[in-house]
Amino acid sequence: MGLLGWLTDRRDRWMMASYVRRGLKLGEDVRIIGKPDFGEEPYLIEIGDHVTVSSRVSLITHDGATWVFRDRPEYKGLQRFGRIKIGNNCFIGEHSIVMPGVSIGDNCVVGAGSVVTRSVPDNCVVAGSPARYICSYEEFVEKTAPQCPHYSPEVASDPEALRKVLMETIGAPDRDEIGLPLEARR
Repeated sequence: MGLLGWLTDRRDRWMMASYVRRGLKLGEDVRIIGKPDFGEEPYLIEIGDHVTVSSRVSLITHDGATWVFRDRPEYKGLQRFGRIKIGNNCFIGEHSIVMPGVSIGDNCVVGAGSVVTRSVPDNCVVAGSPARYICSYEEFVEKTAPQCPHYSPEVASDPEALRKVLMETIGAPDRDEIGLPLEARR
C-alpha cells in the first residue's frame, strides 16, 4: 500500500471511530468498505451482526427538504428525523441510499445504487430507485452460489494470489463467464 492508500485508510478509520463515538451502533463482524456517510446523527443508526456496508452508501437520518417550509410561522422549528436499523447478515451495495425511518430485516441484500424508501422485511433482496422486491434471500442464494467458483483459503486471503488467479480466469477467451475452462463444460 502506497502513502496515499495508507492515508486514505487512516482517514476512513478515524471517521468510523468518530461515528462510533457519536453513537453509531455496530454489531459483530461488520465490514465498512470505503467511505460510507452516516450523516450528522449517527446515534440514530444501528447495524446488526455480519453486515457489509459498501463504499459511498448514505444512511440519511433526517429529511432536509423540510427546509423549504420551516420558515413559515405555522411550521417554525419543524424537522423530520428517523432511525435506521439494519438487521443481521445483510449486504448494502455501493452507492445505495437508505432514507430516514427505514428498517432492513435480517438476511437482506440491497443492490448497488438503490434508494431504500420503505422498510424491508427479513429474507429479501431489493434493488432500484425506489428499491423494490427482487427475490427472496433463498432464491438469491440458489441462483448466485452456482455461479461462484471456490477459491482455496490460501488464494482468498492473499490479494496478490487472488489477483493472479482472477487475471488468468475472468474474461479469458478460452474460459466461460465464471472462469471455468470451456472444455470442462463439454
